[in-house]
Amino acid sequence: MRTTTFLSFVLAGVVFTSCQPSTKREAWIEKALDVASYQLNLTAEEMKDSVKMPRSLWTGYTVDFLEEQLERESATFADSLWPNPAKEKLGTLRSCDIYDWTSGFFPGSLWYAYELTGNERLKEEAIRYTNRLYPVRKYRDNHDIGFMMNCSYGNALRLAPNDSIISVLSETADNLCSRFNVQIGCIRSWDFGTWNYPVIIDNMMNLDLLFHVSKLTDDMRYRQVAIQHARTTMKHHFRPDYTSYHVVSYNADGTVEKRQTHQGKNDESAWARGQGWAVYGYTACFRETGDTLFLQEAVHVADMIRKRNTAPDLICYWDFDAPVKADTPRDASAAAVIASAFLELSTFVPNGEVYFNYAETILKNLSGPAYLAQKGTNGGFILMHSVGSLPHGSEIDTPLNYADYYYLEALKRYLDLKNKPF
Repeated sequence: MRTTTFLSFVLAGVVFTSCQPSTKREAWIEKALDVASYQLNLTAEEMKDSVKMPRSLWTGYTVDFLEEQLERESATFADSLWPNPAKEKLGTLRSCDIYDWTSGFFPGSLWYAYELTGNERLKEEAIRYTNRLYPVRKYRDNHDIGFMMNCSYGNALRLAPNDSIISVLSETADNLCSRFNVQIGCIRSWDFGTWNYPVIIDNMMNLDLLFHVSKLTDDMRYRQVAIQHARTTMKHHFRPDYTSYHVVSYNADGTVEKRQTHQGKNDESAWARGQGWAVYGYTACFRETGDTLFLQEAVHVADMIRKRNTAPDLICYWDFDAPVKADTPRDASAAAVIASAFLELSTFVPNGEVYFNYAETILKNLSGPAYLAQKGTNGGFILMHSVGSLPHGSEIDTPLNYADYYYLEALKRYLDLKNKPF
């Protein structure tokens, strides 16, 4: 009943005129938004009777291919992989329940597409799919509740504000803070595995929820947790060249237990999307705090990315240390995260056009035929060619809902900045 009430309130209470595009846009942007609107509406309609969210498409793999990319062999390698889907599942939709870490990205994409196009049907679908996540406000077993709820309800609050949304975000932020350990100085990421207290670079992305709720409630506790997590991560996650480890596990006294990867090529490699999480997270931390140490970290990571990303079209290989071969997968999701982060970073530094131009190149290439889906294809997703977790044989060279989300966010930021001089 409470979910129904929220839906009715939002539909009745919205006044948001800036969703109507007012100027003629470049042809590549118009095409991208046309494709995005079509694909999102198509998927929303197809899943309207489900209780799940679209995540990706099922893809297959061979152990030989994975060993080639990881440059290692193991007699038990195949046994450690996630199950290869049956042939009849290949190319079909891989959905997820509302407690999956990716569940907030599809409603978030709907909100961004509505904001960029003024398409009222997209707004209605955004409300419908955001409301599906209402039970997640009580969920404590995943650090990614920041992703899940800020991408969905956070965008809903911008575009369809009401007090019900604030209470949802506040409850979620409380649950995220419950995973913070004062002695260690970080929010715990995972509750599985053999690590004592694992923290992953991805967790930098969940701090936006805490900063957001701190401003909504005037409660500095959320902000303090976010700042301490960012400082601890800055101290322990980065190598001298500013590449980031994926996983750092801590002992109970706050010392480092081990540094590893879970989704990258090896423990010492630079997993591409992880580097994107890092530059995005520290750019956001500077935006919220004005602390120049966070800005310096963001710039260092951004410059490392520009140096280490050797893909000719800047749509990075899945790991910066992956062997570059004809079949080495690109990761459009990492490229979209980097583009969005670079666009925001460009507004904070004197040489901002360097980062703006880099992001513009990424966006134009993602919007070309090599990555932008044709209408009615790609399982209803917008972008092709992303990688979830290659070491697990999972979601390789497939669309991903978070690639679409950060692509649309980057387009929004690009359009906001396009006519502003540096």
